[in-house]
Amino acid sequence: MPVEAATRPRDRPLQYHSREDLLRRFAAALADGDGVSGAHCIHELWMRGEWPDRIERALESLWKHASKSVPDWLPMRYVDWLPVAYEVAAGFQAAFSGRTNIYLVLLDYSDSRADPHGVYVGMSHYSPADRFDQHKAGIRASGSVLKRGLEVLTGPTLHLQYISRGEAARIEAQLAEALSAAGLFVQGGH
Repeated sequence: MPVEAATRPRDRPLQYHSREDLLRRFAAALADGDGVSGAHCIHELWMRGEWPDRIERALESLWKHASKSVPDWLPMRYVDWLPVAYEVAAGFQAAFSGRTNIYLVLLDYSDSRADPHGVYVGMSHYSPADRFDQHKAGIRASGSVLKRGLEVLTGPTLHLQYISRGEAARIEAQLAEALSAAGLFVQGGH
């Protein structure tokens, strides 16, 4: 049975399925060109600690067979600390709605650090994808995102979209601190 398109990754709709069932569902998703169901299968395996090379191969297969329907919350490459980012971000909630979005950007430090990835924490009234494009175009850009930004990591902060500016400012700073305390190399969050 396919996963509903509106299902958020942090809800982990497949968490009680066996690994074998996930692999069967993933094969069916590839055959049907169902990017959403395939993404949830990959996500669940990733959250359980599946081997990095298997996640990379699954990502490649999903993009090859279902690129038009892969949700934007699924990263395009393996990041070992993604489960930690989900866990940490889940600890933050906003009580008031507004126009501001919290976003994470995957940073490339393969030329200078043992851990090849870092994360930038930001907030904007633009969508995370639009704000990332602005960074890369040099518009009010953070140097780390301009130089090292790879992609937006949408999934962990989907629940922190359209919140009040005051809460966003608080959450941005606290999320950056919490991710850093969890062992991630963090930029931004001011």
